[in-house]
Amino acid sequence: MAEQAVGTEGAPGDRRAKAVTPGTGGTGAGRARASTGSRPAHSTTPAPGTPGTTDPGGPGSDDHLPGDPVRGALVGRQRELAALRSDIGRAGLDTLAGREVPRGRVLLIAGRPGSGRTALAEELVRRVRSDYPDGVLRARLTTSCGEPLPPATAARDLLAALGADAPPGADEEELSELLRDACRDKRAILLLDDANSAEQVDLLLPHAPGCLVVAVSGGPLTGIPDVRPCTLGGLDTGSAVTMLAGYAGSTRITCDPVAAESVATACGGQPAALALVGGWLAARPKASVSDAGRQLALVPDDGADDLAPAPVRRAFRLVLSALPAPAARVLRLLALAPDGTVDAVSASALAGCSVATAQDLLTDFVACGLLRPPAEPDDGPQAGGAGAALPPRYQVPGCLDALIHAALAEDERPAEVKLARARLLERTVRRLTACELAARTGDPAARTALGELPAALRFPSRAAAGRWLDRWLRELREAARLAVEDGQLDTLARRLVAALAQALAAHRGFTAAAPELYELHQLVLDVARRRDLPLEEAAALLNLGDLDARAGRTGEAMGRYKEALDAARAAEDPYATGRALESIGATYQEAGDWQRAADWYGRALALHLTRRELAAEARLYGRIGVVHTYAGQWGEALRAWRAAGAASRRLGDPAGHARALAETARVQEYAGRPREALRTCLEAVELARRAGDLRLQAAVRIRTADTLERLGQVSAAELHRNAAERLLARVSRGEPEGKQDRTYEISSTPRKD
Repeated sequence: MAEQAVGTEGAPGDRRAKAVTPGTGGTGAGRARASTGSRPAHSTTPAPGTPGTTDPGGPGSDDHLPGDPVRGALVGRQRELAALRSDIGRAGLDTLAGREVPRGRVLLIAGRPGSGRTALAEELVRRVRSDYPDGVLRARLTTSCGEPLPPATAARDLLAALGADAPPGADEEELSELLRDACRDKRAILLLDDANSAEQVDLLLPHAPGCLVVAVSGGPLTGIPDVRPCTLGGLDTGSAVTMLAGYAGSTRITCDPVAAESVATACGGQPAALALVGGWLAARPKASVSDAGRQLALVPDDGADDLAPAPVRRAFRLVLSALPAPAARVLRLLALAPDGTVDAVSASALAGCSVATAQDLLTDFVACGLLRPPAEPDDGPQAGGAGAALPPRYQVPGCLDALIHAALAEDERPAEVKLARARLLERTVRRLTACELAARTGDPAARTALGELPAALRFPSRAAAGRWLDRWLRELREAARLAVEDGQLDTLARRLVAALAQALAAHRGFTAAAPELYELHQLVLDVARRRDLPLEEAAALLNLGDLDARAGRTGEAMGRYKEALDAARAAEDPYATGRALESIGATYQEAGDWQRAADWYGRALALHLTRRELAAEARLYGRIGVVHTYAGQWGEALRAWRAAGAASRRLGDPAGHARALAETARVQEYAGRPREALRTCLEAVELARRAGDLRLQAAVRIRTADTLERLGQVSAAELHRNAAERLLARVSRGEPEGKQDRTYEISSTPRKD
């Protein structure tokens, strides 16, 4: 284990005296995370010396358990650390063969969970990061359930941390290429934790000779050339005893050094097991090291070697059996926490207790080595008090994930587990609702609704809510995914997905949140198909189709829209049906197939005509006019634009009528009828004036000026252009400009997309 404590003697007294209190700076090298926040696990870490930053050693490890009384000293692993540092500068196979180096050095730290592998990686990164001015990127490639994280998800989060765009719905290969382009000229460190396979790592390797990749895995990564491996076993006896002294105090170790060595041997030198036994001793200042050895020897070995190494299993059972029954139950329920991350608010939902009681329990778990406070240097007070508003978070060490899940399945009734999961989902939905309401600070109704929520769920400002959303995004995505996959609480799952989508859109905007929204709409689609909800299926498919279309995947968008049309017809919902028909037409228009676009727009128009929906009629007549104009079919285009103008007139929309007339004039001009076009333009100018839309008036006057110039009336054209400039100047001064429907474009010349 890398960064272990060598500390002072523990003082007797309350068992919480040894607890690591959030905000004291006590952090280990814990599980690297893929969240996005003020400083997410995938975020770029500023180089040392950057004003306003700290260097806590990075996020924690699955192996480095909390509870260390003193941080910052590396116990053992000096030989491995020196070997890794020397491997960075050693010539690789490409250099020896005289070939150009295609990418930076790839180091592998391999070992079983609990061996301190991630802690060693974090210590290595801390010591060499000054050589890499572009910072550190971290990604954990395994979920708390032990499932491999898709490389596409990790690549998307890494790109977000680098400030690069990731198209929604992009596949692994596309995202991998984008990540390599983003890292091409950088000198950065990539720490890839809990890697499951060489293929998973290979997709994230930057083709940049200046980058260093540190991969942490349980075994070799065969298939990646020129990997420098470092395999970890247990700590030597001296280092293990030193680590125990950091928890139990030097007096107890000095009084019985033989027992301390015996305990270290029983723990197999595994840092995780030593931390748990040390936490047991720290909570019992009157117990001797011999007592710990005897109690550990009495713990039976269940032989479940696939869950964790035997020393870690036995140490965990020792600590778990010593907990009071209510605390042990809460610990087991932490297996339900998404990505193994919890705070007092979510823990209180799981346990069904008050937030204050949950906070006390979490603090006790930290002292026992069962939880760790993650390294989050942005937890300190920030402007506006946003930092102080966020409660401290804790994580289940990765080497204990499987053990806690097994304890939950063994000792808790399914009905109780389902109830706890429902409470957690309901609490998460309410927190997301509060987060979304905090983004609408200008809405009195939103402020009132936010004030009616419990104090523990409220946010003091929009900044605090956005910061909470960024920090918890990985866990929120995991919660939504697990809720959908579980299938027992689909109503809550649908509410959670909807609340998360609304919060993301409120804080980030639709465009920035598109990659996350794409995944959420896919989850909605899964639930809708499983529950046979055709209307929700249609809505999810339409949203996915829109995102595919925005990303330029026209073929995928077309498939989504046609599936949505079938689902909407099955649901007998006219709105969704019309939306699907119109979207199919728009996709054909984007592809330049004007005939099919007009045909599908016509089908949508027929549906809206039967329902007498004038606004939809005006819009679709305009769309039909656009595609006929692009196709050069002037007669059909004129008929469509005149029909759009008539629908706008019946609707009482002078602005829409003016736009339709301006487009009619443009088609007339293309058809070689400039004098008719001029009369139509002048009529449009008057309608735009009545509408009070300054931008529209300017656009129509520019259209009129173009027509006058073609007729040779230069002076009149100049008057209209000057009038347009004055109108635009009023817009720039902030005068009201009215609503503008961008369905129709008013320009001097036709264009094709």
